[in-house]
Amino acid sequence: KCEEEGGSVLKHAVFLQRLVRVFFGCLASVACGMLYAVYLSTYHDRKFWFSTRQELEREITFQGGSGVYYYYYKRLIAAPSFERGFYELVVDNRTVSGQTINAVERLSLYPELITSFIYRVTGSQDFVEPIYFYIGAVLGLQAVYVTALFVCSWVMSGTWVAGMLAVAWYVINRADTTKVDHAIPLRDNWALPYFSWQVTALTGFLRNKIGSSTEMFCYLTMSATTFTFLLVWEHSHYVLFIQGFCLFLLDSFDLVPPRKMADIHKVYLSSLFLAYMFQFQNTALLSSPLLSLLIGSVLASENCFQLGVGPLVARVMKLFLHFYLVFTSGITYSYLVKVSHMGAGHLDFILKFLEVKFGLNTTTDFVPNFLLCQESFQTPGQDLFLRLTQASVLPFYFLVLAVCLLSALQAIYRRLSGQPLCKTYSLENGGIGEKPEVVYHVFHTMLFGGLALMKYLWTPYVCMFTAFGVCSPDLWMTVFKWLKLKSIHPVVLSLILSTAVPTIICFSLWREFSPRVLAELSELQEFYDGDTVELMSWIKSQAPVAAVFAGSPQLLGAVKLCSGSAVTSLPLYSDINLLKRTEDTYQVYAMRSAEDIYKLLTAQKTNYVIIEESICSELTINKGCRIKDLLDISNGHIVYDKGEIYSFSKYGRFCHEIKMNYSPYTNYFTRVFWNRSYHVYKVNSVISFQY
Repeated sequence: KCEEEGGSVLKHAVFLQRLVRVFFGCLASVACGMLYAVYLSTYHDRKFWFSTRQELEREITFQGGSGVYYYYYKRLIAAPSFERGFYELVVDNRTVSGQTINAVERLSLYPELITSFIYRVTGSQDFVEPIYFYIGAVLGLQAVYVTALFVCSWVMSGTWVAGMLAVAWYVINRADTTKVDHAIPLRDNWALPYFSWQVTALTGFLRNKIGSSTEMFCYLTMSATTFTFLLVWEHSHYVLFIQGFCLFLLDSFDLVPPRKMADIHKVYLSSLFLAYMFQFQNTALLSSPLLSLLIGSVLASENCFQLGVGPLVARVMKLFLHFYLVFTSGITYSYLVKVSHMGAGHLDFILKFLEVKFGLNTTTDFVPNFLLCQESFQTPGQDLFLRLTQASVLPFYFLVLAVCLLSALQAIYRRLSGQPLCKTYSLENGGIGEKPEVVYHVFHTMLFGGLALMKYLWTPYVCMFTAFGVCSPDLWMTVFKWLKLKSIHPVVLSLILSTAVPTIICFSLWREFSPRVLAELSELQEFYDGDTVELMSWIKSQAPVAAVFAGSPQLLGAVKLCSGSAVTSLPLYSDINLLKRTEDTYQVYAMRSAEDIYKLLTAQKTNYVIIEESICSELTINKGCRIKDLLDISNGHIVYDKGEIYSFSKYGRFCHEIKMNYSPYTNYFTRVFWNRSYHVYKVNSVISFQY
């Protein structure tokens, strides 16, 4: 009886200790998120002097063409009712000249719909301005983002010290982890916090030692965040395809129970179906690589190409057959859907873009080369790795990745050899690669880094994964098991190092970087784009309400936000038709005749064209990505002579020639506004021949 009472007391003590750890861990994660949101808010106000600016000057701070999203939010707020505002967005003929578009589908405007609805129903218009409510929503999601990274690192390592280290690295490397500093309304600033929680829920779901109630909670969280992620960002299904491929590898190597993989497939399929319906039958989701992978995986599982039993060679052959069936059926499905729903032209464009992206081919077409010159599609430069090294995250990342990858390869080899994995993992086993959630994150970080996708998708998980590794006793125990350490008990040493190493790292980070972070808040920065303010003020006061403006997509986003005027294109790089219109508008920076430019602009019903001095006279080291260089290559105006590249045409560069104010340019265009940065020309409705 005394032994039973002692066991009961011990059990209660363990439960109480675990409860206290969870409480303080949750408290620390929420505190990190809230402090980060306050930090971002203060930094944003200091950088743009936001609270002292007029409304027009505030709106111009939405850079990179992101202002067009806030324009729709402002339009929803100004509508007589939410229903009326929603209808005007679904049938929108006031944005792109000569077109009626479904703006909700085309620009993924559900964040603006939900935010404006909450703003209305909560009566927030009585005590907060719409722009502050909008910014607060985005910065609040960044707090959610940081909290998710904290929890994910905590779940994997078992200590919330890892979460604090992950957040510290994330904040220090903020320039490479988020774009919220300069372009708040961008879709990825809304979407990536949901993806972060989806990854966190998936991490918990993949764990072997997990209770049924916790597993159900992770499953429901994963379902909700996957659907939301698909709903708010047009590129989300590509990100989920990479994630799905990581899970496909886990399934192929029998590292995850088939039941869990079936549940994950249900999450993907149900989320795709709901997103397809909410996005007005968006055909891009039907032909998404994620759906193709799911269909291939289902067909392969029905044909039972599993590892099963047999010698190593037979198992490897089955594995290759499994891969072949999945990818063959997936590619076939994707091809049939693209041809039937999107046409061969759309498929040719995607294939051409992928060939050029991965160096399999070259092209002179403007649109693929223009897309590859965008920051999102460019390979990160050496400066990124230098900054990560200075913050000490990259050296530890390679150490953690090497240990986890080698251990995972050992586990995969054992599975291919027919040996079972340990279901009841303990610290003494020292096989961190046998944990399915760890193997998933190894594949996750390697694929996102190896494919040279957005650094904003890769860098946050580098911080999280590295923090998990240095704080995990399992990782140190795995290393000591390989070294066959006997002089000191490896379990004790791994526990010591998993505490001492992150403590030393945190202390060094605090000593070196905390003064810099705090200095960012104390310094009053000056951001004032007077030329853009002058341009927008002129458009609002002098241009007709029904005027149509042509210019670069980034500038047109600001024009649409500040004036409400119709534009010829939008800063949306997933729509081929808009990209073609952008190419036609950009011809003002090419070596084309005045008559050619006039025909292109009038075909888009343009009334005014804005020429930017920064594009016309652009001087950069990377000449191949200048707009005028891309246009010269596309138009065949490039001449190669003795290894040098020259631009040549019988016409001068339009943006330079039109400033000379002589015929035939004055016949087609009349300058109505200019300053140091912008020249605005009216497209003459009646051509006047002056000589």
